[in-house]
Amino acid sequence: MLVFKKEPSEYVRYSTCILGFFSSSFLSAHQRLFLMAGRMETMEYEDGLKILEELTTNAHQIQERVLEDILKRNAGTEYLRGFLNGQADKQLFKRNVPIVTYEDLKPYIDRIANGEPSDILLADPITQFFLSTGTSGGQPKLIPSTAESFEQRMLEPTLEDLVMKKHFDGLDKGKTMCLFFVKPEIETPSGLMAKFFTTSYFQSNSFKNGSAKICTSPIDTILCLDNKQSMYCQLLIGLLQRDDVVRIESIFVSVFARSIKFLIDYWKDLCSNIRTGCLSDWITDPGCKNAVSLILTGPDPELADSIEHICDHKSWEGIIKKLWPNAKHISSIITGSMSQYISLLESYCGGIPLVSPLYASSEATFGINLKPLSKPFDVSYTFLSNMAYFEFLPVNKASREKAQELQFNNTVSEKASIEMTKENGNVEPVDLTNVKIGQCYEVVVTTMAGLYRYKVGDILKATGFYNNTPQFQFVERQNVVLSIDLDKTSEADLLKAITNAKLFLDPLGFVLTLCSSYTDTSSTPGRYVLFWELRMKESNDFPKLDPRIMEQCCSIVEESFDFTYKSLRKSNIIAPLQIRMVKHGTFDALMDFYVSKGASINQYKTPSCIKSEEAIKILNAGVIGKFFSPKTSF
Repeated sequence: MLVFKKEPSEYVRYSTCILGFFSSSFLSAHQRLFLMAGRMETMEYEDGLKILEELTTNAHQIQERVLEDILKRNAGTEYLRGFLNGQADKQLFKRNVPIVTYEDLKPYIDRIANGEPSDILLADPITQFFLSTGTSGGQPKLIPSTAESFEQRMLEPTLEDLVMKKHFDGLDKGKTMCLFFVKPEIETPSGLMAKFFTTSYFQSNSFKNGSAKICTSPIDTILCLDNKQSMYCQLLIGLLQRDDVVRIESIFVSVFARSIKFLIDYWKDLCSNIRTGCLSDWITDPGCKNAVSLILTGPDPELADSIEHICDHKSWEGIIKKLWPNAKHISSIITGSMSQYISLLESYCGGIPLVSPLYASSEATFGINLKPLSKPFDVSYTFLSNMAYFEFLPVNKASREKAQELQFNNTVSEKASIEMTKENGNVEPVDLTNVKIGQCYEVVVTTMAGLYRYKVGDILKATGFYNNTPQFQFVERQNVVLSIDLDKTSEADLLKAITNAKLFLDPLGFVLTLCSSYTDTSSTPGRYVLFWELRMKESNDFPKLDPRIMEQCCSIVEESFDFTYKSLRKSNIIAPLQIRMVKHGTFDALMDFYVSKGASINQYKTPSCIKSEEAIKILNAGVIGKFFSPKTSF
C-alpha cells in the first residue's frame, strides 16, 4: 500500500516487509520514484493520481533532488571530472558543464561500445544501448541505458493509463488492440546489445506482466521479427476479438496509417481465414502460428460475413469505428511530423477520438498529455519532473527572421545581421519551472544514464502550467529545414504551409494522405519539391488531377512561407515550387526502404525533408504528375 505525506521529500512509502528497506525516508526522491515505477501494477487508481499531483506540485524540489542525485553518483566519472573536479555542486555544473549534442558525447559512447568501462561517462554499468536516429534514415545514435534508468521509465505507461481511465469509462472492461513491432538487436564490440527503446520495452517483464495482458496481440506476434507476418496476425486476432476491443494503440500514428493500407490489401484473406478457421499458408513464423491457433480455433462464417460486409465498399470512411464498434479512443503519437496523418486518420476513425498520449524519445521520457480529448493540433504535454533534469534554451525564431529580412533589404549590414543572430543564440538556459508561457525553447536533458546537458534537438512552446509544472506543445525538430540560399524553412513552417493547401483541397473532396520534400539543386536556380499522395475522401480511389487546382496548391504553399523565401523567389534566386504527385503505395515503398536500413516500424516517421538520394529515387519512381507554382510576384 502506498502512503502519501505532505512534504515533497516524502512521496511514497512501501511496506518494509515487501521492499526490505527500513524506511523510505532514507531514500532520495529519485530512488523512491524509481522503486515506485517498478511496482506500479499494484497501485490503486487514486494512489496513482496522487503521485501525479505530487510530481506536478513539487516539480522544482524534485528537479533539484534529481540533479543532486545525478551529480553525487556521477561527479567522479572521467567526463564530469574534467568540469567539476569531483565535486557534486549544482551551480558548478551549470557554470562549467557545456551544453552538448550527440557528436560531443559520441567519442565516450563509442569507447564504451568498444569495450571500455562505463564509468568513463556514468557510474552505473550500462546494460544496453537504445538506437535513435532523431529523424528516420539518419545514422543511428547509441543512447546509454542502465537497469535503473530503464525501470524508472516504466512509471510513464502507468501514469498514462491512469489519465486515460479518468477521461474514458469502461477501459478496464475490454481489451486494447495493439499494433506493436520489434526490430533485431545489434551486438556492439563490447557485447552490449543495441536496440530500439520500443523493442526493449516489449521484451521486458514490465510489459509482459502489465500492458501485454490486456492486448489482443499475443506477445509472440509482437516479438515476431517479420513485420509483415506480425502485422497480419495482429490484425487477424484484433478482428477475431473485435467486440472486446475498447481502445486501439500504436506507438506512432504512421504505423496505424500503414495498418489501414494493409487492411485494404488483405481484408479478403483475413475474412477467408476467419471463415475457414485456417491460417494462411504464408504465415510460417512458429510463434505467430501457435499464438493464432489458440484464438482461431474453428470456422466462424458469421463473423467473416460481418467483416466482409463492412470492408466490401468503395468508401472506407469510418472503417475503424465499423470494425471495432466499442473502441473508445485511438492512442498514438500524432504531434510533430506525425500531424500529416491526422486528416487521413480522422476520415477512417468515424469519430473515435485520436489521443496523443505522451512525448518521449530514446534519451528520456518527457511528459504526458493530461487532456487526452484535446484536438490533435492543440495537444500539450505536461512534463514529468522525476524523469530527468530538464533545462530549456530560449529560441527566438522571430528575431532570426527579422535579422534576415533587414539584411535582405540592406537595412543593416551583413556583419550587424550576424551579430544579431549571435546575440539571439547566446542565451542562458532556464530551469523547468522558470519557463515563460508563449516562449519557444530547445529542450536540454541531463539523465542518470550519462547524458549531461544534452540537446535533444526538439523545439517546444510553453503553453501553460498544471500545478507548478509547465506544459509544452511540440513545434519542430531543430535544423530540419529546406534551404536553397538564405532561406531557412523549418519543419513547422513546411507543415503549416501544407496545412493551408489542405484547407483548399478539403471542399473538393481530396485528402492529402502523405507528403515529403527535398531541395532540388540539379539545375539553377534550385527549387523546393514536394511529394504528395492524394485520395478521394469518399473512397480510396486516386483523384483526377486538374492542373489548375494543383498549381493553386503550389501557390498557396509558397504564399505561406516567410519573407526571405518570397524575396528570393521574386529575385529568381529560387525557382517556382513544384509538387510531384505519386501513385498509391509509393510512401509504403519509402517506409520499406528505411526499415530495411534499420529503422523501427514502431518509431518510423515519414521524413519531412529527405536527404537520401536512394529515398528520392524511390519517390521519383512513383511520380505520375508534376505541377509548378505559376506565381511570379509576392
